[in-house]
Formats: sequence, C-alpha cells, structure tokens
Amino acid sequence: MTGRDPQPLLRMTGVTKVYGSGAGAVHALRGIDLSVRAGEFLAVMGPSGSGKSTAMNIIGCLDQPTEGSLRLLGAEVGALNRNQRALLRRHFIGFVFQGYNLLPRTSALENVEMPLIYQGVALTERRRRALEALDRVGLKDREAHRPSELSGGQQQRVAIARAIVTRPDLILADEPTGNLDTRRGQEVMQVLTDLNRDGGVTILMVTHEPDMAAYAGRVVHFLDGGLVSDRVQHHAV
Repeated sequence: MTGRDPQPLLRMTGVTKVYGSGAGAVHALRGIDLSVRAGEFLAVMGPSGSGKSTAMNIIGCLDQPTEGSLRLLGAEVGALNRNQRALLRRHFIGFVFQGYNLLPRTSALENVEMPLIYQGVALTERRRRALEALDRVGLKDREAHRPSELSGGQQQRVAIARAIVTRPDLILADEPTGNLDTRRGQEVMQVLTDLNRDGGVTILMVTHEPDMAAYAGRVVHFLDGGLVSDRVQHHAV
C-alpha cells in the first residue's frame, strides 16, 4: 500500500516470530510485510492468537522478531542494543492500554507527568506539558483527581494524555475501549481521532470491535500469524 512512500514511519519486512522450538514451536507471525506512513490511523484486527498483539509488541520495541526486520523512524531496530531500544520507546512511542495502567494513589496530573520524569524534564516544564496534555483530552479541570474519582472513560483519557505528553511520533493503543461501554468508548475514540486529524499523530490501534475500527482510515486483519487483508476506509467516522 505504501510502496510509493520511500521513507514510511515504520516498515516490517518478512517479520516472523517463533516461540519455542522443534515440535512445540509456535509460529506467532509468518512473514509479515507492513508499512505505515506518518499521520495514518491504522486499526489492527483479528481473533485471539492471530498475531496482532505480537506484531504490536515488536513495533513497540518490546519484543524482537525471530526473522525479518523492522525499520522505525529511519532506524533499523534489530541493529539497536537494549538501551537504544528503550530510548526509542521512551522518546518516540506512546502506549495506551486496555486497563489504563494508572497509579491509583496519584493524581491525574502526576500520572501524566510520569514519562517526563523518566526523561529528566524539569518540574516546571513537565507540569506545563502535563496540563497541556490533559487539556487536549478535555480533562484539565480533573487534574487533581485520583483514578478512583474518575469514570472509566476519564481514566482512559488520562492514559491517552500520558501517552501524548512526550510528543511521540507514534501511539500504540491496545484495545483502548475494551473496558468501556459504548458511550465512553466513543468519547475515547473521538479523542484519538482528533489527535490524529488535528495533531498529525500516527496511531496503531488493536481492536476486536468493528464500530471502533470504523474510526480508522485503514484496517488490517491478522489470522493465524499472517496479514490477510489491508484496506483503506474512505468513510472513516
């Protein structure tokens, strides 16, 4: 799909992932070729065990392929050492998880600040950027609230603010609406859509829900470790 683009944001070429060996080997991915341009919103679908989460872990530099290569932001990830991969994750990738993964005894503002602490950003600057991120997801007035004082949808929006506070090039969202009812899920999807359309953030989102995949501009399907379909949606929500 992106063969016309000489330098996509990410490119997987012949990526295979095998767990175990011999008769017990499990082929989680089988020769995946996938390119994603900067600014795309890609939904990744497929049944459990299809390989979509393994692919996302490799793209997120949380795992490495058995064979094949991943180029991310111009870097050949396989040539990087562990510390270099950690720096790539920390500075260029934002993660959004189904379970929010917020610190329960910490305010929304402090949760959003956490990635900046790891980056060594000074207090005044990280507070300013955290407030800005909360404002972008419509929660600036909830900065002092702890997760238990927020709805599920609000907690996920805090998690999105935490993902974007480092100003990443890429957001990886793993079932971001999986724990939410339809209304809250739509609110979260609208936030992601606005970040993509207005902010130009590239988003890869794993989802089982066709209604949520409809927000993406492109949908790919995994099955039995293979990439079986890749289509552009001209009428994304």
